[in-house]
Amino acid sequence: MALDEARQGAHGGGCTCGDCPHGARQGHRRAVAAFLAKRDEFAAGQGLPAGVAQSASATRQWVSDELTESARAVADRGREAGDAWLYRVWQRTLIIVWGALAVLAIAEAATAIGAGWSHARTAGLVAGFVTAALLTGAAHVHRARGGLLAPLIGEDNRLSTSRTVAASWVLLAVFSVLVLALQLAAASDHARRDELIEGLDLARGAGVVSVLALVCAVAVAVRRVVSVRVLSGRLQKLRADRPRAADLLTDDSGRGGFTDVQYVLVSTVAVVFAAVRLARRPEQLPDLPWGLALLVAVSAAVYFTGKYGEGGRPVVLSVVRSREAGDLDAPIRTGDDIEIRGAGFVPPGSGSPDRLARVVVRIGSVHVHVPLVPVTGGFANPSDTLLTVPVPVEVEPGVVEVQVVTAAGTESNRVAIDVTD
Repeated sequence: MALDEARQGAHGGGCTCGDCPHGARQGHRRAVAAFLAKRDEFAAGQGLPAGVAQSASATRQWVSDELTESARAVADRGREAGDAWLYRVWQRTLIIVWGALAVLAIAEAATAIGAGWSHARTAGLVAGFVTAALLTGAAHVHRARGGLLAPLIGEDNRLSTSRTVAASWVLLAVFSVLVLALQLAAASDHARRDELIEGLDLARGAGVVSVLALVCAVAVAVRRVVSVRVLSGRLQKLRADRPRAADLLTDDSGRGGFTDVQYVLVSTVAVVFAAVRLARRPEQLPDLPWGLALLVAVSAAVYFTGKYGEGGRPVVLSVVRSREAGDLDAPIRTGDDIEIRGAGFVPPGSGSPDRLARVVVRIGSVHVHVPLVPVTGGFANPSDTLLTVPVPVEVEPGVVEVQVVTAAGTESNRVAIDVTD
């Protein structure tokens, strides 16, 4: 009791322990606040040691190194907070499951007024309880990975739209079959049993079965396509700190994605329609009209096509010498800054400072880490279309190739430049 009160008091005043979810979350917030303060201080030209303030290149490198170290601390705290969040959220998923069962019970009790209670209503409640119990057991087994969210989280630690849609149809199918099975077990009349068995005929449930097969196939195919494209370097993908509900409707950068949004909306409408049909005709599988099934098929095709076509390699279009105001035009020499112009240098999901610091430019045989150049509210370098790096003295004069390696580990094309003495 005393230990619990001490922990609650510590949490109320700002927990500092690292072995609990609250402590991990607070530690991440403090690390983020410290990093933002340091970034804005450097952006304003403050906090620089006297030894590097006289040299622009030395100042930039020192600032970049300091920010990189601070960003790594933020990333470490973020991963700890993400793991703690997954462990904490599994109980919330159970609240949703059992809350849905309570809503089902209230709805059945409300609709039974005047119409009377029936075996189908009892079967629906028992089926809901069995489904909730099975989901509770699965959530407990995977409690360290988010409970019921575990099978919905992709390899990039984001909620998968295709898996979530497929899971909703699987749950509907399981619940429907349980309702029929429980009614069949309670039926004493031979004609009633035959009617319930006929409710499983493919002619009545062909629409639901077809959609279920389609969305499950899309979930498997999307996983395969993404894996192949990542391994071949045609898609840049980075791991998220933790899954978020917004992942179902957005891309890796957090922007709303048309293909994801339309797939979720159409599937949600179709699942709700099928659930209503089951409530009206509990003696058979939901008879999903072929028009609605075709709508889901078109939506799934659009989603799959979007996933197949997204992403791409980083592309270097040109490399030029960076020129300051008042500087003379000249060829590229060692010690000069060069601008690398192109696209895809900062892939979606790599906008965090620790990942920006992982962007590397290969100049000949020398690997140059792109320096972080802070400005108020963000960074001027690196950006998705422009990188500025110095040509180190280790680069031999002559024709050398320049190549960009992004935070995702994907390599760009090579562009040759001429470095003079």
